[in-house]
Amino acid sequence: MEVTWWGHATCTVEDSGVRVLTDPLFAPRLAHLRRRRGALPPAEAARADVALVSHLHADHLHPPSLARLAPGTRLVVPRGALRAVAGLRRLAGRLRITEVEPGDELKVGGVVVRAVPAAHDGRRLPWGPHRSPALGYVVRGTARTYFAGDTGLFDGMADAVGEVELALLPVGGWGPYLGHGHLDARRAAQVLAALAPRAAVPVHYGTYWPIGMDAVRPHEFHAPGDEFVRHAARIAPRVVVHRLGHGERVRPEVTGDR
Repeated sequence: MEVTWWGHATCTVEDSGVRVLTDPLFAPRLAHLRRRRGALPPAEAARADVALVSHLHADHLHPPSLARLAPGTRLVVPRGALRAVAGLRRLAGRLRITEVEPGDELKVGGVVVRAVPAAHDGRRLPWGPHRSPALGYVVRGTARTYFAGDTGLFDGMADAVGEVELALLPVGGWGPYLGHGHLDARRAAQVLAALAPRAAVPVHYGTYWPIGMDAVRPHEFHAPGDEFVRHAARIAPRVVVHRLGHGERVRPEVTGDR
């Protein structure tokens, strides 16, 4: 299997001949945010057999980026997303959209995708109604890969996710203070200790940043990946952490006897 990090929460997981794309975001800017690191992902990044959207926030469900997927691509979104996001409804004729909630499974080629719960405010707008759950996903092929989306550490998380060999975990955000429903580098390392995968890749940091903030607290933008490596070495020393650069890929050793 192989994993490529394109920036933010966007990854390609290739397993059992299936290309799985997570939270596609291919924009140079999003509202007040600008892409500060990494070139925009190439056309290759939009090639997928199935794309997974974790929740309705605009940096995770971005219709212009989803429009780059080839016609007929399977798109998996939280239940209620079509009703909540007009831009997604406009893509319904081009993409095969499936709405899911925690516990749902679907088979795509040689992998099975299972939706798992996430502790995150997944509303499209912060003042909108709660109509869709925030999700993570476990992709089961030759290995079991957990894509967390956006989440906090919650009671029963290890049982909800189950055994996994690889974890793609968010470790940062937009500024110095991450509230409830988020993982910073230290809390993400605590997730590693709870899940005990073989390997992990930190995501959701060091790509987009608010205008002006890079001059105020630049380390909050650059540091989470290295901080996660350091905390993981202390809290979950048996997990191999691959801190990737934008567009970099890795073939983690996650199959075989544990």
